[in-house]
Amino acid sequence: MKDILYKYMSRWTSLNEEDQQAIVSEIRIEEFKKGTFLFKQGEAPTKCYFILRGCVRQYAIDEEGREVTSNFYTEEQAIAIFNHHKPDKSSDYTFICMEDSVMVVGDLDAEKDMYNKHPQLESMTRRMIEENLGQVQEEFAVFIASSPEKRFKTLLMKRPSLIDRVPQHQLASYLGMTPESLSRIKKRIYTDLP
Repeated sequence: MKDILYKYMSRWTSLNEEDQQAIVSEIRIEEFKKGTFLFKQGEAPTKCYFILRGCVRQYAIDEEGREVTSNFYTEEQAIAIFNHHKPDKSSDYTFICMEDSVMVVGDLDAEKDMYNKHPQLESMTRRMIEENLGQVQEEFAVFIASSPEKRFKTLLMKRPSLIDRVPQHQLASYLGMTPESLSRIKKRIYTDLP
């Protein structure tokens, strides 16, 4: 698992091998069983996560009591809640492991100390977040402008592994459609494939 971290750090920083090893030696890696809640809607998160292996679902319970899936996080994606502007700092979402997962776990209270000790880690994190935010903005714009069928085709192109990794009713919620609509779209698309 640490090889994944070294590869990822090399992509985002110019740290030499010795500095990378120093940072990785201080990083906590934990295993989580399928069904583990990282934190729940209404709780104040104290940790951030980076997925080395596994899948985590982000969802909220709406006013009618339905679960509305807003994202799935998989390998080499970070889970961080930026809620410092909220007085109670509680999360609007629940995060649950959809598979047995292995993640880097960061303590939000110790984050500043880690950045002071390893300044390039802060710039690496900033660049990573900027790229992620850019992707999220692009995906959201495409999502809003797309038909349900186009949303599914985009998912097939950009995140095909989700099709087999998560339950179809959650995938439908993520795509903004009913499970029945997703079934019809899948049938139509798979029938049209050569």
